[in-house]
Amino acid sequence: MPIMRLKEISDMSADQRTQKLAELRAELSRLRTMISAGGAVENPARVRALRKTIARILTAENAAKLNVEKPKETEKPVKAVKKKAKAKPKEKEKK
Repeated sequence: MPIMRLKEISDMSADQRTQKLAELRAELSRLRTMISAGGAVENPARVRALRKTIARILTAENAAKLNVEKPKETEKPVKAVKKKAKAKPKEKEKK
């Protein structure tokens, strides 16, 4: 379960995003400190969720700076697939 969805992030103002980003980074720092000290973390998957949410917020901020259209959460990016030509195997020379 994500901490924040893209829709929630895009609905926030720039100041709110900056504030939330600071909160999430502080929490991530605290969790990393606990892990490095050898302490037991209550939910280890929270680290990954925090990192992903931070990335989402940064992406939304950059998109807002560039005035890029907001992507829909349900859409997935389409990757162009290039087909490589198969190399023909070289035949051994007969002596």
